[in-house]
Amino acid sequence: MATGAMETNTTVAPAHTLENVGASVIRYGLVAVLLWVGLLKFTAYEAEGIQGLVANSPLMSWVYGVMSVRTFSAVLGVIEILLGLLIALRPVAPKLSAFGSIGAIIMFLITLTFLLSTPGVWQPGYGFPSLSPMPGQFIAKDLLFLGAALWTAGEALRAAGRGNSASSRA
Repeated sequence: MATGAMETNTTVAPAHTLENVGASVIRYGLVAVLLWVGLLKFTAYEAEGIQGLVANSPLMSWVYGVMSVRTFSAVLGVIEILLGLLIALRPVAPKLSAFGSIGAIIMFLITLTFLLSTPGVWQPGYGFPSLSPMPGQFIAKDLLFLGAALWTAGEALRAAGRGNSASSRA
Protein backbone atom coordinates (compact mmCIF):
# COMPACT_ATOMS: atom_id res chain seq x y z
CA MET A 1 0.00 0.00 0.00
CA ALA A 2 2.88 2.37 0.74
CA THR A 3 4.29 1.70 -2.72
CA GLY A 4 1.00 2.68 -4.36
CA ALA A 5 0.92 5.93 -2.37
CA MET A 6 4.50 6.71 -3.41
CA GLU A 7 3.69 6.08 -7.08
CA THR A 8 0.70 8.38 -6.81
CA ASN A 9 2.78 11.16 -5.24
CA THR A 10 5.54 10.88 -7.86
CA THR A 11 2.89 11.11 -10.56
CA VAL A 12 0.93 13.97 -8.99
CA ALA A 13 3.87 16.33 -8.42
CA PRO A 14 4.95 16.53 -12.09
CA ALA A 15 1.31 16.71 -13.19
CA HIS A 16 0.68 19.59 -10.78
CA THR A 17 3.80 21.39 -12.01
CA LEU A 18 2.79 20.93 -15.65
CA GLU A 19 -0.70 22.20 -14.88
CA ASN A 20 0.67 25.32 -13.15
CA VAL A 21 3.15 26.04 -15.92
CA GLY A 22 0.43 25.47 -18.51
CA ALA A 23 -1.89 27.87 -16.71
CA SER A 24 0.80 30.54 -16.73
CA VAL A 25 1.53 29.96 -20.42
CA ILE A 26 -2.18 30.20 -21.25
CA ARG A 27 -2.65 33.43 -19.28
CA TYR A 28 0.57 35.21 -20.16
CA GLY A 29 0.65 33.85 -23.71
CA LEU A 30 -2.76 35.47 -24.19
CA VAL A 31 -1.40 38.66 -22.62
CA ALA A 32 1.66 38.63 -24.91
CA VAL A 33 -0.43 38.12 -28.04
CA LEU A 34 -2.88 40.88 -27.09
CA LEU A 35 -0.05 43.33 -26.34
CA TRP A 36 1.93 42.40 -29.44
CA VAL A 37 -0.97 42.47 -31.86
CA GLY A 38 -2.35 45.59 -30.15
CA LEU A 39 0.93 47.41 -30.75
CA LEU A 40 0.95 46.27 -34.38
CA LYS A 41 -2.47 47.88 -34.88
CA PHE A 42 -0.63 51.23 -34.95
CA THR A 43 1.17 50.25 -38.18
CA ALA A 44 -0.15 50.92 -41.67
CA TYR A 45 0.27 47.32 -42.80
CA GLU A 46 -1.79 45.96 -39.90
CA ALA A 47 -4.54 48.55 -40.42
CA GLU A 48 -4.70 47.57 -44.09
CA GLY A 49 -4.58 43.89 -43.15
CA ILE A 50 -7.75 44.06 -41.06
CA GLN A 51 -9.60 46.39 -43.42
CA GLY A 52 -11.16 43.57 -45.48
CA LEU A 53 -12.25 41.70 -42.37
CA VAL A 54 -13.94 44.76 -40.88
CA ALA A 55 -15.41 46.10 -44.13
CA ASN A 56 -17.16 42.79 -44.88
CA SER A 57 -18.54 42.30 -41.39
CA PRO A 58 -22.21 43.09 -40.80
CA LEU A 59 -21.28 43.83 -37.17
CA MET A 60 -18.29 46.08 -37.84
CA SER A 61 -18.53 47.63 -41.33
CA TRP A 62 -20.22 50.77 -39.99
CA VAL A 63 -17.00 51.90 -38.24
CA TYR A 64 -15.39 53.04 -41.51
CA GLY A 65 -18.26 55.49 -41.94
CA VAL A 66 -17.30 57.03 -38.58
CA MET A 67 -13.50 56.86 -38.64
CA SER A 68 -10.63 56.11 -40.98
CA VAL A 69 -9.03 52.70 -41.39
CA ARG A 70 -5.92 53.83 -39.48
CA THR A 71 -7.92 55.43 -36.67
CA PHE A 72 -10.08 52.36 -36.16
CA SER A 73 -7.01 50.15 -36.16
CA ALA A 74 -5.43 52.37 -33.49
CA VAL A 75 -8.62 52.28 -31.38
CA LEU A 76 -8.64 48.50 -31.67
CA GLY A 77 -4.96 48.47 -30.70
CA VAL A 78 -5.68 50.47 -27.55
CA ILE A 79 -8.48 48.04 -26.65
CA GLU A 80 -6.25 45.00 -27.18
CA ILE A 81 -3.41 46.50 -25.13
CA LEU A 82 -5.81 47.46 -22.33
CA LEU A 83 -7.32 43.96 -22.26
CA GLY A 84 -3.85 42.38 -22.19
CA LEU A 85 -2.74 44.60 -19.31
CA LEU A 86 -5.91 43.86 -17.36
CA ILE A 87 -5.51 40.10 -17.80
CA ALA A 88 -1.88 40.39 -16.65
CA LEU A 89 -3.03 41.95 -13.36
CA ARG A 90 -4.35 38.58 -12.12
CA PRO A 91 -1.81 38.14 -9.26
CA VAL A 92 -2.66 41.53 -7.74
CA ALA A 93 -6.19 42.31 -8.98
CA PRO A 94 -8.15 39.21 -10.01
CA LYS A 95 -11.42 41.14 -10.49
CA LEU A 96 -9.76 43.50 -12.98
CA SER A 97 -8.15 40.51 -14.67
CA ALA A 98 -11.54 38.84 -15.02
CA PHE A 99 -12.94 42.05 -16.52
CA GLY A 100 -10.10 42.03 -19.08
CA SER A 101 -10.76 38.38 -19.89
CA ILE A 102 -14.47 39.04 -20.38
CA GLY A 103 -13.58 41.88 -22.76
CA ALA A 104 -11.31 39.48 -24.66
CA ILE A 105 -14.13 36.92 -24.85
CA ILE A 106 -16.38 39.53 -26.47
CA MET A 107 -13.60 40.57 -28.87
CA PHE A 108 -12.84 36.99 -29.95
CA LEU A 109 -16.53 36.18 -30.41
CA ILE A 110 -16.80 39.18 -32.74
CA THR A 111 -13.68 38.26 -34.71
CA LEU A 112 -14.89 34.67 -35.10
CA THR A 113 -17.97 36.02 -36.92
CA PHE A 114 -15.54 37.05 -39.68
CA LEU A 115 -15.50 33.35 -40.64
CA LEU A 116 -19.07 33.86 -41.84
CA SER A 117 -18.66 37.22 -43.57
CA THR A 118 -15.18 37.49 -45.04
CA PRO A 119 -14.68 36.52 -48.68
CA GLY A 120 -11.93 33.97 -49.24
CA VAL A 121 -12.24 32.23 -45.85
CA TRP A 122 -12.81 28.86 -47.53
CA GLN A 123 -10.15 27.46 -49.86
CA PRO A 124 -11.26 28.04 -53.48
CA GLY A 125 -12.28 24.80 -55.16
CA TYR A 126 -12.71 22.99 -51.84
CA GLY A 127 -15.20 25.01 -49.79
CA PHE A 128 -16.24 24.08 -46.26
CA PRO A 129 -14.48 22.79 -44.15
CA SER A 130 -11.22 23.65 -45.96
CA LEU A 131 -10.05 26.96 -44.53
CA SER A 132 -7.81 29.11 -46.68
CA PRO A 133 -4.46 30.01 -45.09
CA MET A 134 -5.40 33.70 -45.16
CA PRO A 135 -7.90 34.82 -43.96
CA GLY A 136 -9.51 31.49 -42.91
CA GLN A 137 -6.80 29.94 -40.75
CA PHE A 138 -5.81 33.40 -39.51
CA ILE A 139 -9.32 33.90 -38.12
CA ALA A 140 -9.78 30.32 -36.87
CA LYS A 141 -6.93 30.68 -34.36
CA ASP A 142 -9.20 33.00 -32.40
CA LEU A 143 -11.15 29.92 -31.32
CA LEU A 144 -8.16 28.91 -29.17
CA PHE A 145 -7.78 32.48 -27.90
CA LEU A 146 -11.49 32.44 -27.00
CA GLY A 147 -10.91 29.29 -24.95
CA ALA A 148 -7.94 30.87 -23.19
CA ALA A 149 -9.98 33.99 -22.38
CA LEU A 150 -12.85 31.87 -21.05
CA TRP A 151 -10.45 29.95 -18.81
CA THR A 152 -8.65 33.08 -17.55
CA ALA A 153 -12.01 34.75 -16.82
CA GLY A 154 -13.26 31.78 -14.83
CA GLU A 155 -10.02 31.30 -12.92
CA ALA A 156 -9.73 35.01 -12.07
CA LEU A 157 -13.37 35.20 -10.96
CA ARG A 158 -12.83 32.18 -8.72
CA ALA A 159 -9.70 33.80 -7.24
CA ALA A 160 -11.57 37.09 -6.72
CA GLY A 161 -14.27 35.15 -4.87
CA ARG A 162 -11.67 33.65 -2.57
CA GLY A 163 -10.33 37.14 -1.90
CA ASN A 164 -6.77 35.91 -1.58
CA SER A 165 -4.99 36.59 -4.86
CA ALA A 166 -1.50 36.42 -3.38
CA SER A 167 -1.69 32.77 -2.45
CA SER A 168 -3.78 31.73 -5.47
CA ARG A 169 -2.28 30.31 -8.61
CA ALA A 170 -1.43 33.03 -11.14
